[in-house]
Amino acid sequence: MEIKKSQSVTSVLIIDDEKKLNDLLSRILSLEGFNVLQAYTAKEGLSILRHEDVILVISDVKLPDANGVELVKSIKQIKPFVEVINLTAYGTIADGVRAIQNGAFNYITKGDDNDKIIPLVNQAFEKATLQFNAAQLKKKEKANINFDDIIGTSPAIVNAITLARKVAATDTTVLLTGETGTGKEVFASAIHQASDRASKPFVAINCSSFSGELLESELFGYKAGAFTGALKDKKGLVEEAHNGTLFLDEVGEIKLDMQARLLRLIENKSFIKLGDTQTTKVNIRIIAATNRDLQKDVDAGNFRMDLFYRLSVFTIPLPPLRDRKTDVLLLAEYYLKEFALKMGKSTIEMGQDFRKQISRHQWKGNIRELKNVMERIVILADSPIASADLLPIQFDANNTDNNPVDLAGVERQHIIKILGHTGGNKTETARLLGIGVTTLYRKLDEYKLS
Repeated sequence: MEIKKSQSVTSVLIIDDEKKLNDLLSRILSLEGFNVLQAYTAKEGLSILRHEDVILVISDVKLPDANGVELVKSIKQIKPFVEVINLTAYGTIADGVRAIQNGAFNYITKGDDNDKIIPLVNQAFEKATLQFNAAQLKKKEKANINFDDIIGTSPAIVNAITLARKVAATDTTVLLTGETGTGKEVFASAIHQASDRASKPFVAINCSSFSGELLESELFGYKAGAFTGALKDKKGLVEEAHNGTLFLDEVGEIKLDMQARLLRLIENKSFIKLGDTQTTKVNIRIIAATNRDLQKDVDAGNFRMDLFYRLSVFTIPLPPLRDRKTDVLLLAEYYLKEFALKMGKSTIEMGQDFRKQISRHQWKGNIRELKNVMERIVILADSPIASADLLPIQFDANNTDNNPVDLAGVERQHIIKILGHTGGNKTETARLLGIGVTTLYRKLDEYKLS
């Protein structure tokens, strides 16, 4: 199979401390048209992964500073779309199983499986490319959200939309506050789309996803040689957002030293890349969001007062879903239709008992929780009417004494059905169930499903 390698993310990273094998594999893949990067330790490999356009990793299992099977987890945390092939000199079934459970694409033995390398790399490359493109499309869809796409008629959400519409036409810095899952990125995108910058980039970053040093390089970019793994100049997200909007989600998680750099960016519209001596000027609008009480953080000395005032020129509080009771059914109906369309199923209507249960639920996870629940409902529904018994067990917790039920049996069947829908994909199953992968494996053992 011939794979097009013209995408912006095409590099294959080889992590192996055996230099001869690393060089040989690098040469073979280079002849196949891949851009190959090499590392000899896990630490060096992860540094390259963070800062270069890697789409596939081939990692030895036995590394000087890490176990390659466990390294898969770290790789997936940094870039979920990246696929990993584990190589080992002495393969074991246990290691192979664990590698796949950790998210590896495949696990093969050196020497015995040389003829499998190229086909495997092409297959893994194709899968990773599809995942990368899907993630980019999702980002693009988010960036195109406007105020008409925001669902809700409750006074709390209407007030938030009114404020956002008014500030959109200006270049004022905006701070969106509210609990996790209340739609802060949706509002940021809508403000961007209603502004004069709508045709320019909307660049979003979750500040809590990066350590201080990595966040600095992601935001401001760097020059080649600025640190280990910086093999070429890289443009940061601030520069990518030039003439557009930079959305800083979870801005309250930024460390104090980085807060100073962010303050200078807001005040001077300029920054210095890591390893550079020249100042780079940018024309950007900043929208920030947080689920923290930044005033309390300021009082505690954890957040700069001057930065807080710069960010909160225009603050828009977003209401939790429990304060938007009249919007719950509207949102549920919307997501039921959306997921039915995506899964090629008929539209699912809400039964009376179903409506009653979701209307009185507290929705502590806000819109994000509601969306996940509706996705599960569409998967589970075998009829065009959604009934309350399809809802997770906690929705009917108050009624279990009056209506005894084998909760373990219900949970077991629920897991079986979701596993069937995902084709046995444990990571996706755990996501749809709203639990961690470790918890899922424990339940699979408990219910003898593994």
